[in-house]
Amino acid sequence: MTIFSLVGWIGFVAVMVTLVMQFVVKNVKTFWVSLLQNFCGILFIFSGWVKAIDPLGTAFKMEQYFDQFEVMFSGSTFSFLAPIFPAMNQYSTAFSVFMIIFEIVLGIMLVIGAKPKFTAWSFFLLVLFFTKLTGFTYLTGYVPEGVNFFSFGDWGPYQAKNMKVTDCGCFGDFIKLEPKVSFIKDLFLLIPALLFLWHSKKFHQLFSVRTHNISLIVSTIVLLLYSFNNFYWNEPHIDFRPFKIGTHVRDIKAMESEAQSKVQVTGFMLKNKETGEVKELETAEYMKNFAQYPKEKWETLDQIKSAPTIKPTKISEFFLKNINNEEAENVLLDDTTNSVVLVSYKSYFSTRPAKKMVKDSLFTADTLALPDGSTKIVKVFSGFDEKEVEYNEVVWDEDYLHNFKNVAKPFVDKASAKNWNIYVVTAGLNKEQMMALEQATGITGTYMSGDDILLKTIMRSNPGIMHWKDGKIINKWHYKKLPDFDTIVQ
Repeated sequence: MTIFSLVGWIGFVAVMVTLVMQFVVKNVKTFWVSLLQNFCGILFIFSGWVKAIDPLGTAFKMEQYFDQFEVMFSGSTFSFLAPIFPAMNQYSTAFSVFMIIFEIVLGIMLVIGAKPKFTAWSFFLLVLFFTKLTGFTYLTGYVPEGVNFFSFGDWGPYQAKNMKVTDCGCFGDFIKLEPKVSFIKDLFLLIPALLFLWHSKKFHQLFSVRTHNISLIVSTIVLLLYSFNNFYWNEPHIDFRPFKIGTHVRDIKAMESEAQSKVQVTGFMLKNKETGEVKELETAEYMKNFAQYPKEKWETLDQIKSAPTIKPTKISEFFLKNINNEEAENVLLDDTTNSVVLVSYKSYFSTRPAKKMVKDSLFTADTLALPDGSTKIVKVFSGFDEKEVEYNEVVWDEDYLHNFKNVAKPFVDKASAKNWNIYVVTAGLNKEQMMALEQATGITGTYMSGDDILLKTIMRSNPGIMHWKDGKIINKWHYKKLPDFDTIVQ
């Protein structure tokens, strides 16, 4: 589904609902106002619902925004605002749940016409907030690497690769909108938002004020429980992500890689170093007039490429490294046996200086007589010498460790007994820390590392437990909903 087909369906439903209100319920003051109420209300209910399915997805997106805002303000005259965003990052999940529920409830208020003036102003302010986010996302495409957003004079031509946040998450993972499309969408929504401010007295109002209040209280409680169920107690009950159950990750990755390899360079984007003029030339034209664009005067900003036959997803970025920092994703993808994969996108631990005794082998030099009468100096083992060395001791968070030891390990032990392979994939851990995790949990297996955004896309539970076989995701579970292994075998 595209944004245009989605808007078309929502518009159709809004028209039908408004006609029923006009001719059956007969509770419409001004038809076009009621139509806009229903359209915007249904749009907000739907966009909020697809995010409520996966609140952590929105939280992760807000973390990206907060990180970029910190960087943006740090290098500007507004640097005093920069420390706010790391603090907000700590509450990104709570902020996400609040915004999602507020969006849906606001949509309900528009449809039923509750508290017209409050609803009109709330809708305007929320759309204005969304417009700033999507506008920032889109406009960063004009900000070259190493240039602060507020250095407007240093902006260059639009390049998608400049954007640090590649989509706004307006519809979660249900529809991925290009930043420009998201920004235009919100600019259009500002039109009814402003009209609502002027015409809130013309809102239709269904039901009584008491019914309004009861509906809003009940919907808020239900939505709160629904949102928590989709990340705190369980994985999202509908998975719009690329790594859903039943996905042949190995096959899709191969197809996307092949499609990407067939992408051709169709042109070049050039910039005149002296005048700042930007030109887009097709490859044939550029090669024909190559001498007219010397490197001393022109720089290549970007290559213009043909679109791949298969649009790449996050599966194209499925790369893992083993404990020695070597590429190892194929070890998992090509494993034809049943496997348990534990995924942890964030590890909770601290380090502290410590000392330990280690044994160092001692050797002495000795002369060895060879049969031909010559001699050879060899090293002969003479014993061990203990010495004290300093290292950084890993101190694991007890709650984090509990989920591995008391939830995942019994499952893993039964799987190992059935000759299933065990993989533990983490983010942000080096070799020593992965070895420390193995020792602390007692979970023996193949330890790997991956990008945290990739792992967040695969699993929302931390840790999450997956069943893989022959490059395919057979099943996956939140650690709080992990079934008994014997049930899975059956």
